[in-house]
Amino acid sequence: MAHNEYGNSMRLTHLLKAAAVAAALAAAGVSQAGTVDTIKKRGELVCGVSQGSAGLSIADKQGRWTGLDADLCRALAAAVLGDPEKTRFVPLSSQQRFPALQSGEIDVLNRNTTITSGRDAGLGIVSAGIVFYDGQGFLVPRKLGVKSATELDGAQVCVQPGTVNEQNLVDYFKKNKLTYRPVVIENLVELEQAFYAGRCDVYLSDASTLAASRAARASQPDDFVILPERINKSPLGPFVRQDDPNWASIVRWTVNALVAAEELGITSKNADSQAQSADAQVRRLLGVDAGIGKSFGLDESWAKNAIKAVGNYGEVWDRNLGAATPLKLERGLNAQWNQGGLLYSPPFQ
Repeated sequence: MAHNEYGNSMRLTHLLKAAAVAAALAAAGVSQAGTVDTIKKRGELVCGVSQGSAGLSIADKQGRWTGLDADLCRALAAAVLGDPEKTRFVPLSSQQRFPALQSGEIDVLNRNTTITSGRDAGLGIVSAGIVFYDGQGFLVPRKLGVKSATELDGAQVCVQPGTVNEQNLVDYFKKNKLTYRPVVIENLVELEQAFYAGRCDVYLSDASTLAASRAARASQPDDFVILPERINKSPLGPFVRQDDPNWASIVRWTVNALVAAEELGITSKNADSQAQSADAQVRRLLGVDAGIGKSFGLDESWAKNAIKAVGNYGEVWDRNLGAATPLKLERGLNAQWNQGGLLYSPPFQ
């Protein structure tokens, strides 16, 4: 077969496959652009966040939401609508979050939510990328003199119901043949108030949540210590409904855009000038070389808009979680792949 004939044959094969996929989606009643169309018609992106977790999503005294999760909400609004401020934040408890997403009350859930097989498989929702590599730990008053979680036999433990934390608590204490008394409180603010008031000895949650709570809620943060054990892996990320694969892709690739921007040296301040770069990855990411935006049903500047709105992943981290913040978290696993961490964006092409 001649080279041109082979190329034409391959293009025809790709077109036929694309048509088959589109037909299957249409037959299943799936609209690839449904969520994007809804957001554009409404004129705002509706984002589910926590009821208050410093560094991730929390409202200040003026009612403005800050944090890594809140910044991702704004990045998505910038990608779809061209304006990060066209974001409506909906605070949700751990038990409210999935029904709110399933019912369409929110467009995306950015609420320090752990990605698990059960959540991807049985709830009609799907994870759309990892924004934070975390793990669950124990926060205790320093005055208890406890150095390890193995010393917590008989402790009263504050935990939210309906969370991965609750099941991991059961698993950890059973595995280590320890007893405990659960203090189950749904509302996060009430749970933290109970812990700092001394109603329980231990607060179990993701280490990031514990660091945020200690910094924001404790009157004397140094009076509390996070024990060294991490009882599970807890990758946190956004969730969307599984009936709109295009929207899931947009959310996932917006996360990737912030990660890739850091690796490529693109920041909120130099994104415009970087558009002059000869680097193919940079040009595709910033929409100079067209195609990616159109395939998502977005403006070609969607990723550049997101980066200009909130910065690259490193900027987001430093602003919300890094050494200059009350949380003072090290990057650790959340560093770039070439800096000893796990952050890694697939190529933009």
